[in-house]
Formats: sequence, structure tokens, C-alpha cells
Amino acid sequence: MEHQSYAYGKNHWALEPDLPSLLNRYWKGWTAHQSELERFGALAGGVAYRIADHVDKEARPVLVMHDLNGQRIDRVRLSPAQEALNRELAAMNRAPYQGGSWHLHFALGYLLADPGLYCIQTITNATLYAIHKYAPQFARWKEELLAGRAFGATWMTEVQGGSDLGANQVRAVPEGAVWRLWGDKYFSSGAGLTDYAIVSARPEGAPAGPKGIALFLVPRLDSQGQLNYRVRRLKDKLATRAVPSGEVEFAGAEAHLIGRAEEGIYYILETLTLSRLANAAGAMGLARKAQLEALFRVQARRAFGKKLEEHPLIRRDLTDLAVRIAGGLALTFRAVAAWDEAWQETPPYSPRYHYARLLAHLAKARTAEHGTYCTQLGMELFGGVGFVEDFAIARLAREALITPIWEGPANVQALDTLEVLFRKGAAEPFLAEFGAKLEAIQSEEARLALARLRHTLDYLQTLSPEEAQWHAKEALRTLADAATVALLYELGSERHARLAALYARHFLAQEEYPAWAMQEEALWRVGLEPTSAA
Repeated sequence: MEHQSYAYGKNHWALEPDLPSLLNRYWKGWTAHQSELERFGALAGGVAYRIADHVDKEARPVLVMHDLNGQRIDRVRLSPAQEALNRELAAMNRAPYQGGSWHLHFALGYLLADPGLYCIQTITNATLYAIHKYAPQFARWKEELLAGRAFGATWMTEVQGGSDLGANQVRAVPEGAVWRLWGDKYFSSGAGLTDYAIVSARPEGAPAGPKGIALFLVPRLDSQGQLNYRVRRLKDKLATRAVPSGEVEFAGAEAHLIGRAEEGIYYILETLTLSRLANAAGAMGLARKAQLEALFRVQARRAFGKKLEEHPLIRRDLTDLAVRIAGGLALTFRAVAAWDEAWQETPPYSPRYHYARLLAHLAKARTAEHGTYCTQLGMELFGGVGFVEDFAIARLAREALITPIWEGPANVQALDTLEVLFRKGAAEPFLAEFGAKLEAIQSEEARLALARLRHTLDYLQTLSPEEAQWHAKEALRTLADAATVALLYELGSERHARLAALYARHFLAQEEYPAWAMQEEALWRVGLEPTSAA
């Protein structure tokens, strides 16, 4: 790996210029966990980075359908290195359920960033979440998941519906103390690895549409110790090869109802919100890794008589990377803070919960765009070899392609954004928070962001529902960008104020970055000073 990556072997926490400021802003007790972040930063830039590349190129999960005696087991065979790493990474999920903060989980997810390795932990986390809140009678299974002795999954997608949960057709039939599931799940991450999955299904007699969907907990083995469902096959994927994903068939699978059947769709949306935050953290983590690879590359290579880093065009691209990553990370951790305050609410929810949903949608959609762009730009800064699989940067760009699609593409995020803005009343607190933040900043860029924010909200309210959908994706982007400007300014450092101004000029005024940034190495260099609590 050391011959394929500039970032490998470096502590990714020690190089981090933005995350400490964000943790200091939103999580006052974070310094007590600094040694844990340092250890994990070494893991993320070392063993985990190497194993992720090894799995991607040489050791993809393989489905083993039968044991030595010819019995169906439908289990995946993993690289022994990945098996050990999966168990070690399970500690990422403990903080929220053992008196800690969601900030720690998402900070670790950002540092890890690999979508395959992190996905295994996020789908396990969603299973933990459902048991913790709505099925405490399965606490024993929760402890197995927390200890890394078992893994979870979220199986919602069906081939005829995709993101439309209301089109789900898997049936749930009660049978004594349990339920039986019948049907297929088309794209099931963790297939063959999972021990306990949360699965959407429609109870017999339930109404059509999403409100007829309930949520069930389905173990790999039934109460008699027999295989409870079958994995038909694994999917071939462009990226995220570390997490096995496949088609799962239920033919009378034993299942346990989670909570109340009529509230199932709300439980599912909670776990989706949690997964969308993980998607945002992962997208920005991939962007940071691409930035590290590119930055060390341009410092090491020479062209036209000087280091690549010294050329204005290269510095412009390094500035773009720094602005996008700082902005996306700020938006992500504001959304995490809102989730941390609201996650223990149950239906019917308060306005605080719907506001957390809004911020999660904005963060997920915008960071996915930044993440894919940053990894592509990092690949371009490598030149021709950036497209060669020999080097880590090519894998990062492939991995980033999944972030705009997983947990709902931009179209779904836009629809949900419209719902929470106007049907759930989140527009008013959004304008109140970010309007006040921007009004307090005496800068032309802050006034620009405030004007765009107000205009976008006002304009959306003048449109019919159909017209609002037509404009929703661009509106989501604008609201996310205006909020990002405010959040960067709020961090209080001169560096972040400059990044905020650059972000506003480029994304809200649609201007090229001003040339003064060419000489501001502190904006786009990383690791210039030791990481500390700013």
C-alpha cells in the first residue's frame, strides 16, 4: 500500500484541520476522547486503509451456500484481515447507547470513510437503534451487536419500488408469538454477513401505501436454529466491495414485530435519517482522503520547472477542495448536533425532531455532491496515473459514486425537504437560526447568503406543489449553501471566515474564487499545526 498511496501510514486525525473546531463547537466534552480519536486516526490511515484496498482489489466477499454436510448456510467468506477489522470497528457504535454522544460515532465514521467498511457498521448501528428504542426485549442481541460478535442490516429495498417504501410487497403473517415473512428484498447490504436484520414488510390486511408498512427484526437463524431466509446471490458492484450486498428471499421467515405495526414507517424513517448522516460523514471523509492524496502528490511532483503545488492552477484546485470539505463537514456536524438533541423522541414527534430531519436531508444531498466532485478533482490532480487502479485515488473516486445514491438520491432528499419545510413547519426555525447567524456577521458574503436564503424560501411558498418539486433540488442546494456559510463563520477563526467568504462567492454568487486565495496556503494546506482544541 505504501507504493500506491501518499496518505497511507499517516494519522488522519493528526492531519485534520476542521473537525477539532467543529467538535469544540458542538460537543463540549470532546477533549476527553482526544486520545481515542488519535488512535482511530492512526487506524484509519494505516491498517484500515490497507485492508480496504486489499479487499477491493484482491479479497472481495464470497458467498458460501452450503456447509460440509450439504446444508444451506448462505454465509459470506471474508478476508481474515477484514473479519478482524470488522470486529474492531464495532466499537464505533457503542457511544450513543452507553452514555456517550453521536458526535463520536460520526467523527470516527468520517475518519474511517471507506463506504464498505463503514456501511457494515452503519447498518449494524441502525439495527442497534431499532432494538434500543423500540424492541428492548431483544437486549441480548443488542449486546452481541455492540460487542462485534454479530452484525446487523437494514433491508427495505424491493425491485419494484426502490426508494418508494409504499410499493413494498413483502408480506407479514402473524403466527402465534412471531410473524412469518414472504417475499424478496432486491438490494440487501450485509447479505450473508448479517445475524439480525431489520426488515420492512406489510402485515396482512394493512392499508396500501407507506403507512401500511411495519418494521420487523429477523434473525439469521430461527428459534430452532435453522436457516431463516436465503441469500439468492451477491451483487457485482462498481464500488463498496467490502460490504456484501445481495438478494434475500423470505419463504415463511420467522420475524419479530418492532414496536407498533402502525408506526413502522416512522421507525424506518428514523433509521434512514441516521443512515443519511452516516452517508454525509462518509462522503466528506472520502473527500478528505482524496485531498490528502492530491496534496501530497502535488508537493512531491514537479512539472514545468517547479513543484506542482507552486502553480496557480493547482492552487486554485486545492482551494476548491478545502472550501468544499470544510463547508460540507460544517453542515454535517450541525445536522449531527440536531440529531443528538432529538434522537430519543418517539412518534408523534416535536418540531425539534422534524428540524433535525431537515438538516439531515440538506447535509446528505450536498455532501454527496461535494464528495464526488472532490474525489474526481483529486484524481485529476494526479494526471494520467490518477485513473490507474494501481493508486489509491482511483478507488476513492469509485467509492464516492455511491454517496449520492445510497439512502435516497437527491430526488428523494428534495421531496422530503419540501415535506419537512412546509408540512412539518421546519422552514420557520431554519430561517430563524440561519437568518440570525447571517445577520450578525458584518460581511458582504453573509448578506449575500441571507438574501439567497430568504428568496429561496419565499419563492418556494409561491409555487404549486408540482412546480415546487421541479425547483426542489436547486432550492435544497441553495438552502444548504446559505446555511454552510453561516456555520463556517460561526467557527470563529480567521481561516474559517475566509473559507466562508470563498464558499459564498463561489456557490451562491457563482463567481470564480478570488485570486488572493492563491497565496493563502493555510487555507488549503493540512497538518501545518498540531491538532488541538481550538
